[in-house]
Amino acid sequence: MRWLFALLLAFATVAGAQPVQSQAQALSDDAAQYAARFGVTLDEGLRRLKAQQESVAATDAIRSEFAGRLAGIAFEHSPDYRIVVLLTGSDPVADRNAAGVPIVFRTGAKATHADGLRALRKHLIDLHADLPNARGAGYDQRTGEVVLLVTRADAERLGVGAIRNRAEQVGGVPVRVVINELNESNLGVDGGGRIEGISSVTGRRNVCTTGFVVTDGAQTGIATAAHCPDELTYQDRDGSASTLTFAGQWGLGYQDVQVNLSDQAIEPLFYSNRGAGTLRRLVSWRNVASTRWGEFVCHYGESSGYSCATVELTDYAPPGALCGGPCSPTWVTVRGPSCVPGDSGGPVFSGGIAFGIAKGVNRTGSGQCLFYYYMSTDYLPPPWRLMVGSAPTRPR
Repeated sequence: MRWLFALLLAFATVAGAQPVQSQAQALSDDAAQYAARFGVTLDEGLRRLKAQQESVAATDAIRSEFAGRLAGIAFEHSPDYRIVVLLTGSDPVADRNAAGVPIVFRTGAKATHADGLRALRKHLIDLHADLPNARGAGYDQRTGEVVLLVTRADAERLGVGAIRNRAEQVGGVPVRVVINELNESNLGVDGGGRIEGISSVTGRRNVCTTGFVVTDGAQTGIATAAHCPDELTYQDRDGSASTLTFAGQWGLGYQDVQVNLSDQAIEPLFYSNRGAGTLRRLVSWRNVASTRWGEFVCHYGESSGYSCATVELTDYAPPGALCGGPCSPTWVTVRGPSCVPGDSGGPVFSGGIAFGIAKGVNRTGSGQCLFYYYMSTDYLPPPWRLMVGSAPTRPR
């Protein structure tokens, strides 16, 4: 038989086995999610998502031009759709336009993005003497602040104002304190999918969601989360099974990724919505340095399905030892509520562009998802890299 290796959402083996969306169709699906989220027409949602993709070169150029002053770049979706650039200092900069989107410059930020990241790395992730409980920390490009997530117990014991003042004294940058129960965990391996393996920790059969097709130039495989089982088995819809050989995993500090090999002839396809049988072709990727606050990205998880939301913190360090020890401020958070345990390793994307691989979730005490976070595909371990293809000229 001819295998269709969708691998929960990651890839397919045979180019004509089932229809693959055109890039226009893929972006139109995401635009429907955008329109519902922000109360605009489908045509307006599509216009905005096209502009989001087409404005990357302009905002990358702005990052270079104002490297010494840049505090952040953010999308505003309401009342008007525009890009806001936050700068230090008071010298004004004339507004611009890129891909039909106004770019507005605001001045007066107290520190640059680079300053905030240095403070995160050197001081604010680890404040054991001041905040003995776990904490998360990240950078908000919209406001130019480091965001410190602290437990209610610490906030009540020490006071939010005192925590902020101490963090600003230590870090030398603006800090916003947010009370959060820090109920964080990996997105888990208890969803209901078809990539299965035996956990080396619990000895139980677990399920994960897979991300994108990868290659080292000689071999091909799929990428998923490193905290998933090592040896994976794909259960096809007709009941057939195929073993995906473990190639390696990288799960410390800034990575949570595992590669499993396939001896099948595969293409750079992934499921954006496995429930609907929707396959997309991966054509490119978004570097984390180019990612802006408020970008509208989508995610597929075997438990939560297909959903889309906005990027929030672009340099997030999860609390505790979720990264095999302390986490680096390299993770990107995406607003909830659509994230459920069992989604680990799933793809984060916009249209046919890869953003990352889902890792963890932050929830309320009642279990509601506040945000999830992903590893940028920048951090795939060399020589492994995304397999990409050109966009087809017509649907197939």
